[in-house]
Amino acid sequence: MSERGTDAHQDLPDLPPLVRRALDAARAHGFGHSCRPEQGRLISALAAGAAGRIGETGTGCGVGLAWLASGAAPGTRLVSVERDPARAAVAAEVFAGLPQVEVVRADWTELYRRGPFDLLVLDGGGQGKDAGPAADPRRLLGPGGTLVVDDFTPSPGRPPLFRGRPDTARLHWLDHPDLRATELVLAPDLCSVVGTLRP
Repeated sequence: MSERGTDAHQDLPDLPPLVRRALDAARAHGFGHSCRPEQGRLISALAAGAAGRIGETGTGCGVGLAWLASGAAPGTRLVSVERDPARAAVAAEVFAGLPQVEVVRADWTELYRRGPFDLLVLDGGGQGKDAGPAADPRRLLGPGGTLVVDDFTPSPGRPPLFRGRPDTARLHWLDHPDLRATELVLAPDLCSVVGTLRP
């Protein structure tokens, strides 16, 4: 989740209709922590190359999922988990009538039962931030699958720092033995880690 991510979409032209619908729902329910447009464009582009199944943690009101669904090829299945019942219900309404998209009210670990995934976006659980457990890419990704971990702050040099200390969550993904991973700077204050499962 990104602080003020919902507002960051304000007045942007050419947003996909499904993203606009999710943004309207987020605003109507006072949810400001949607993914930012820079993240949305990244995951939409990655979704276009994911053939089969896409997963997401932390649906919120569905903005990130809408970016994924807008980029995904026909026939791709999408599943997103949200632990908050009210937000899960809002997101499910956004995607009503789209049988390829499923919103599940559950903890992020539910995705272990739903994979493997060709693309997995960790935005609300499984990132290994704030002393929370990190997802196991070997169990969650299919061969050549891609993992995205959002909402890092760019940090030049090595090791990357967050609040003056080594960013252990980011290092976990960048140095993960099962991934070929890199950091993509999306804005002066925003970056994501993207990794592909090693054979």
